[in-house]
Amino acid sequence: MTKRPGILFAVGATVAGLVTAAPSPATADAGARRAAAQLDWTDCGTASYPRLQCSSVSTPLDHDDPSGRQITLALSRIPHTAKTFQGPLLVNPGGPGGSGLSMAGFVASSLPKAVAAQYDVIGFDPRGVGKSEPALDCVPKYFDPLRPDSTPNSPEVEQANRNRAASFAKACGEKYPDLLPHMDTVSAAKDLDVIRQATGSQQLNYFGYSYGTYLGAVYAKLYPERVRRLVLDSNVDPEGVWYEDNIGQNYAFDARHKAFAAWVARHDTTYGLGSDPAKVEGAWYAMREAVRAHPAGGRVGASELEDTFLPGGYYNGYWPYLADAFAAYAHDHDQEALVEAYKRFGAVDSKGDNGYSVYSAVQCRDTPWPRQWNTWRNDSWKVHEKAPFFTWNNTWYNAPCADWPVEPLNPVQVSNRNLPPVLLFQATEDAATPYEGGITLHRRLHGSSLVVEQGGGNHGITLSGNDCLDTYLADYLAKGTVPRGEGGRADADAVCAKSPDPQPLTGRAAAKAAGGTGTGSRGGILHGLLGFRG
Repeated sequence: MTKRPGILFAVGATVAGLVTAAPSPATADAGARRAAAQLDWTDCGTASYPRLQCSSVSTPLDHDDPSGRQITLALSRIPHTAKTFQGPLLVNPGGPGGSGLSMAGFVASSLPKAVAAQYDVIGFDPRGVGKSEPALDCVPKYFDPLRPDSTPNSPEVEQANRNRAASFAKACGEKYPDLLPHMDTVSAAKDLDVIRQATGSQQLNYFGYSYGTYLGAVYAKLYPERVRRLVLDSNVDPEGVWYEDNIGQNYAFDARHKAFAAWVARHDTTYGLGSDPAKVEGAWYAMREAVRAHPAGGRVGASELEDTFLPGGYYNGYWPYLADAFAAYAHDHDQEALVEAYKRFGAVDSKGDNGYSVYSAVQCRDTPWPRQWNTWRNDSWKVHEKAPFFTWNNTWYNAPCADWPVEPLNPVQVSNRNLPPVLLFQATEDAATPYEGGITLHRRLHGSSLVVEQGGGNHGITLSGNDCLDTYLADYLAKGTVPRGEGGRADADAVCAKSPDPQPLTGRAAAKAAGGTGTGSRGGILHGLLGFRG
């Protein structure tokens, strides 16, 4: 990863209407420092993050049996340098299944220097993820092309997808019978407290994106007295975990796909696909049908095409690259353009296999899912009629939960009246965690403050180049201040204008020079860390 540019605003910036309601600074006495020294930190710096350090900590596989089998969590850290020490700031990119080791360097380098210097910014791979041991990989190369068409327009296609999902669930159960009962959000939240103890801190600061918001809210429910500062960006709706939340995603991603089509239409002079968004969207579905019948390069069929364009629903910085590939295929039948776009945005490597295994293990265990396939089928067809872009693709992504070999838990009721001020961020047009989830969590976390990016459609919005959002974040981490009742919205405490939409590339050479992913931008680096589906 390339190093992200610093945020362009003053460290001590104040915002009208901020209310100070912070807990006292985290204890950093000699005893805490001695305890923290129990972690063996070694240098593991990179070109992007030269000060990065690495360590590991043991945690019980089963927290109800703390003296039983232990597993290992991989940790990373950018240590504090300021005289004022506010304790550990654990950062999480979401998932479940996302690796957080690079997040420490990213967050520490993206916050104002004077703020970051006051924290030990700590990233970690949750249980089962990445460099933590053991790491899950139920079915290597599960997403390799070509997969069956996601839309089951025949009984044969439906059965092929159904068998594939069921076999994944069976493989996980056979490969990890001892681990799967302990792959859940509550266990992961208890792991956070093990990390807190290992740092020697009495309280925890936490900053989570996406699924990381749910993990943070669950931690706060279990240990409210141990929460010092809590930042949650792009919030999971705790009332919908996980089946209903995925249905909500289907509608929201379809809306973002329409927003992409409208953006392409506004730039018709560049892409030549028409100035009518409906016409552009129709051209995309025509492309989907073409690759369904004749996969591009023998690798990109209908399902792979959906995987390729799905990231555009998470981050509009990818739109120019996706639009270039779309136009090249539509005008010139350029199959190579689609294959290259698939490699950059849709293909899944071994890290992705690991991430999906953990995603499935946690979500299928966290809460009950329908066990009758007719429920999935009927709901999916109903939603597909209005939101065809993502519905069936998302159904098959989650379908292993219909046959998961471990009994589910009951979801955590995260409502909480015992926390210090909590700071929430939410974009109104977020597809992965729709806006209503932010409102719900705001209501459930009594005394929290919600900052809204009005009209924003990206998933993960702080430290992504929006100075208004980042000012609120920096002030909270520096001084504990939160906004109250600004911006004129009854459902939020502050409102920021959305970040500008991207502009088309100047040519295909520009796409190749940038690696085709836009990762050199502020948002691009963040979204490369957050990944997709999380």
